This record gives sequence, C-alpha cells and structure tokens, in this order.
Amino acid sequence: MRIYIGSDHAGYELKQHLVSWLRQQGHEVVDAGPAVYDAADDYPPFVLRAAEGVAKDPEALGIVLGGSGNGEQIAANKVKGVRSALVWSTETARLAREHNNANVISIGARMHSLEEATGFVEVFLNTPYSGEERHSRRIRMLSDYETTGQLPPLP
Repeated sequence: MRIYIGSDHAGYELKQHLVSWLRQQGHEVVDAGPAVYDAADDYPPFVLRAAEGVAKDPEALGIVLGGSGNGEQIAANKVKGVRSALVWSTETARLAREHNNANVISIGARMHSLEEATGFVEVFLNTPYSGEERHSRRIRMLSDYETTGQLPPLP
C-alpha cells in the first residue's frame, strides 16, 4: 500500500520511525517532509502535501503528525476528499477506518510513545471499512456538502 506521511518538528522523530517501520512492512512510503529537523518549522506545508497525495491517490492512505495532532488533522481536512481522524487509541484507529472510512490519521507525537503510535498505525492500516449503509450514507452527506455547500436535510 502507498502511504503518504507528513509532520512538523514535533512529529519529526515519530515520522522518521514510522517511515522506516512502514517500509519494513512492505509499504511504499511517500515522505512529504520535513527532510530535516527544524524546531521553527510549520506543519501546513508538509501536512497539506501528504493530504493532497492521498486525495489524488484513492488507493492510498495517509498519516500526519504533530505535537497534539489537532492542527495537523484540521489542515488535512481542508483538502477536498480527505477524511482525517485524530487517533489516540487503538479503538479510535479502528473506528476511523471501520465507521468513517478515514483515509488519513493524525497522531500527537507528544502524546504517545513510539510503540503506542506504531500500534495505532498498524490497526488503522489493517482495518477495512465496514461498508455499512448507515456509515456510507453519512460519508455521502459530508462529501455532498464538501462539493455543493448545501446542508443535508434535517430528519
């Protein structure tokens, strides 16, 4: 599987670890940066490139990393076609795929150990979307809103 990954300085060490681990697992990794540690860098240039990669490559998934993961998730979700979930447990990683068909996850590198974060990624990558109609309906509502700007009707 092709995995796009991007971070900022706070997620740099975790990104480097995950790039290596993902390649060892046989995945093709597209590293959107940063290429070197810079304590003053900003996440949008790297995260938006990773998210755009996923949006243009429907068979791919993405990982974005920062201190808390919040800003990175917000940035990734600005890219049309991206469904990014902030993951903080194996259960949220599983549900991001199973219920939301998330194609990007965001992890707070300052919130978790390398082992925990790697476990979240492993669960995310190995969990299929359930395809249940109720979940598909909700995803369609969001996609339609993203495209048209029209709110879904109230029940």
